[in-house]
Amino acid sequence: MLPSTDTHDDIKINNPSLTINYNSPREIKAFMESRLIAMRKKFGQNFLINPDARKHLLDALDLSGGEDVWEIGPGLGAMTVGLLERGLRVKAFEIDAAFSGILLDMFSSNPAFSLVKGDVMKTWQREEAKGELYLFGNLPYNIGAALLSDFIEKGRFFKRIVVTVQREVARRMAAKPDTSDYSSFSILCSSVYKVSLLNVIKGPSFYPAPNVDSQGVRLDLLDPEESVYGKSFAGMFYPLVRGLFSSRRKTIRNSLSAFIANKNISTTPSMTAENIFHKTGISGDRRPETLGIEDFALIAASLDEVKNEEPKNREK
Repeated sequence: MLPSTDTHDDIKINNPSLTINYNSPREIKAFMESRLIAMRKKFGQNFLINPDARKHLLDALDLSGGEDVWEIGPGLGAMTVGLLERGLRVKAFEIDAAFSGILLDMFSSNPAFSLVKGDVMKTWQREEAKGELYLFGNLPYNIGAALLSDFIEKGRFFKRIVVTVQREVARRMAAKPDTSDYSSFSILCSSVYKVSLLNVIKGPSFYPAPNVDSQGVRLDLLDPEESVYGKSFAGMFYPLVRGLFSSRRKTIRNSLSAFIANKNISTTPSMTAENIFHKTGISGDRRPETLGIEDFALIAASLDEVKNEEPKNREK
């Protein structure tokens, strides 16, 4: 028996009694009641019950089969079925113990499926990633931005990411300099990925329906020569971005001086924020939201250069 009213002839479910109509809130609720489980608000659980929205997201992943995909927050497996149907190898991360039990009942006999139980923020670093890896999921609102930031800052990159996030988070991910949504998170994402916004998904497309809209986002990994990460200044780049945006109302003259002092970057009195501005040609009167990635990269490169020269200076 199939796990939903859609056609999934290639997916074998371990337990034939696990029949879920993923498009019906009433039937999802009845299924959970039959298993004596309930939604847990603290986990930000919202099932995507719109089959067209699910298909659009799966299509955006644009894979032909055989690829490795990490799925975040599979819930009862509506998207997991779609991934497996397309011939993908799925490693699912699920925090809810009851949902994990259902997923194992459904898919554990499928060699293309594996499950990591627990909070993905705490478990993902233990999981090896060999070769090209893709990320997919309906990210809980409460961890979406933090999880993507964690992946990027810790150097776990995916060939392609397709996720749903809160619409305001999606706007921040794709924002350009000098706009109200532009933030350190915007730079974080675009420093490594090409960010493309997908369809807006209204509240009624989910069960329970959230009070805000969601949006799909696709991120494609940039070629090394296009990416900030991996360059000589990468070690200073992300701390600099966060440091300057932490005081976004201040000019970067004040913020950079404080950053240099806090990070103990230089013991050379002549190496000040003003020297950095003179060297890079960037005005210290600007505010962080007016700087593009290239501007931050120039400043970070100068700071890294100073930092690398310091030991030599101290040896003299």
